[in-house]
Amino acid sequence: MKMVKSLILGSAAGLIAMSGAQAADLPVKARPVEYVKICSLYGAGFFYIPGTDTCIKLGGYLRVDTTFNGSIYDQPAWSGDLGQQNRFRDYFAARSRMALTVDTRTATEYGVVRTFAQGDFQFTTFNSSSLNPTSIATNAGGASISGLLGNPGEGYVAVEFVFIQFAGFTFGKSASAYATPWHGYPGNNSSFLLGGHDTVTGINNIQYTAQFGNGVSGTIGLDDSVAFNRTNIFDLSTGLNATGVGANAYGGDHAPDVVGNIRIDQAWGLFQISAAAHDVNASYNILTAATAFPNNLSEISGHPSDKWGGSVMAALQIKNIPTGAGDDIKLDASFAKGDTKNVIATSSTSPSFAMFGGSGRTYQSIGFGATSDAVYLPAIFGGTGDLKLTTAYGVRGAFNHNWDPYWSSSLFGSFSAVRYDGNAFDITTAKGQFCAAYNLSNTGVKSADYSCNPNYNVSQLGVVTRWTPVKNLTFSAEVMWFHLDQNFTGTSVLTPSAPKPTTTYEFKDQDTVSLNVRVQRNF
Repeated sequence: MKMVKSLILGSAAGLIAMSGAQAADLPVKARPVEYVKICSLYGAGFFYIPGTDTCIKLGGYLRVDTTFNGSIYDQPAWSGDLGQQNRFRDYFAARSRMALTVDTRTATEYGVVRTFAQGDFQFTTFNSSSLNPTSIATNAGGASISGLLGNPGEGYVAVEFVFIQFAGFTFGKSASAYATPWHGYPGNNSSFLLGGHDTVTGINNIQYTAQFGNGVSGTIGLDDSVAFNRTNIFDLSTGLNATGVGANAYGGDHAPDVVGNIRIDQAWGLFQISAAAHDVNASYNILTAATAFPNNLSEISGHPSDKWGGSVMAALQIKNIPTGAGDDIKLDASFAKGDTKNVIATSSTSPSFAMFGGSGRTYQSIGFGATSDAVYLPAIFGGTGDLKLTTAYGVRGAFNHNWDPYWSSSLFGSFSAVRYDGNAFDITTAKGQFCAAYNLSNTGVKSADYSCNPNYNVSQLGVVTRWTPVKNLTFSAEVMWFHLDQNFTGTSVLTPSAPKPTTTYEFKDQDTVSLNVRVQRNF
């Protein structure tokens, strides 16, 4: 027994000695641990990228919402199958979205270098709230491929912001220098509150901001107008459909929009004046009817001369009002000539309106409003040949009230107007050319009290109530009324887009109401 015990102890001692020798021959140092360090220079949520002096913040939100009697994000039923109220329309539409943001900042001798990007991973009701095979075929042709990515397992990524900021300059896809801090959202959830500018989803631009002290700043920029700041130019020789819309005859981009603002930020709120200059340019005088596609006569037919239009906007925010802590009022008013997108604006394209309703006089009633930057009728077709710029103006705003730390409400509204100058019987004016083209394109029998007037107004009024049971989690419900005030009178036999029949319609103002419910988690 003693011999066995001696052997075991001897073997153990030998192993320890061998281990010591190996450790002495091959020294191993523990790797330094790089802990994530908080970066307090730019606010909460930033941390240093390990091994660098760059701070980064990751964030975003997850949002799920559904709109009843409208399209996603509380778009009213103001056009298409929704406006027709036909059997192809969806009674409700939904979108689920996760937005991810990446914000990096680095202190340099020239100031902070910042990069920012936001991508939206989203799944939306198929084909923008319609199963009309005609619109599906149009989308499949490339007009709006994202509208079709609503089959199981699909969805798409939308890019909102991608920009670099350095020494007062901003380069990339960001909000226009023309915009207010609230864009088209003074208090609403809807992405379709008209009456002013909205680049909340960003636009390619270059801009410079100067700080003058005491809360006064100024920004000037150049915006890419093609993707965002155009509505339509109607070559009236190609005709107008039953709802007053023609094919878009815009030409290529000849100049960026020149935009800017002067802004005052104080404890009481904010005041801002913005201005924009927009080049309006058509393609050719002779284009293929109904489509405005070029043909072999287009280039030799000539074209209207470019015209510069523009817009101005005044915005006001009043804080610390006596109704409660955190309450405020936001207002902005706009005027445009040849720059209608800065009045009839959404976070997407500018709509033209086409709505149908009941009538005690005919089969149904119809109301429409055609949105454009300009119209023209070439001299070879009896017109003056020059661009007639469209006038538009609008106002919108909201009163925002906090009931307590968990409940809040906003009362919001807008009024917008679009005007074609002149009168219906003067072929040298925008209105006269528009009405001549409309009557020539829609030759159905008209009543004795029929009159043509393409001017229109749109009004909106809504209320949203929000409940935030825990920080950064909000449930909300929004109800919004939309009114189209059109100015045609009488009746006419018309052929609207299918499935509407060719029959007699009464020209009449139209109304619609939508409901949106939403849940959103910010992080």
